[in-house]
Amino acid sequence: MVLVVAFWLFWCSHADLGRNWSYTLELRKGHQLITSGVYEYIRHPMYAAIWMWGVAQVLLLHNWIAGWSHLLSFSLLYFLRVPREEQMMLNQFGEEYQSYMNRTGRIIPRRFWK
Repeated sequence: MVLVVAFWLFWCSHADLGRNWSYTLELRKGHQLITSGVYEYIRHPMYAAIWMWGVAQVLLLHNWIAGWSHLLSFSLLYFLRVPREEQMMLNQFGEEYQSYMNRTGRIIPRRFWK
């Protein structure tokens, strides 16, 4: 079930971003701040989906090395990339992004941990 929700969230993230999606840290000409769809609740739903995928892998694989490898490797990427990504968005969108940050969680909706 965790894996199904992860795939759904990942798909919705891509659909909501549309042409704004990029695998690198870049903003395109005419880039818009997306705050609707799944982005209404969390700022990084793709990363949330990848975390969930990692949890599903741990639960599905009975091999400690293979099961945990995704979570360990993604942790490094996540903690290195997200601060840079959020700074880039703050530089581009300023107060609009700061307000968005104040009302949403990074990967868990604020209503669950506020």
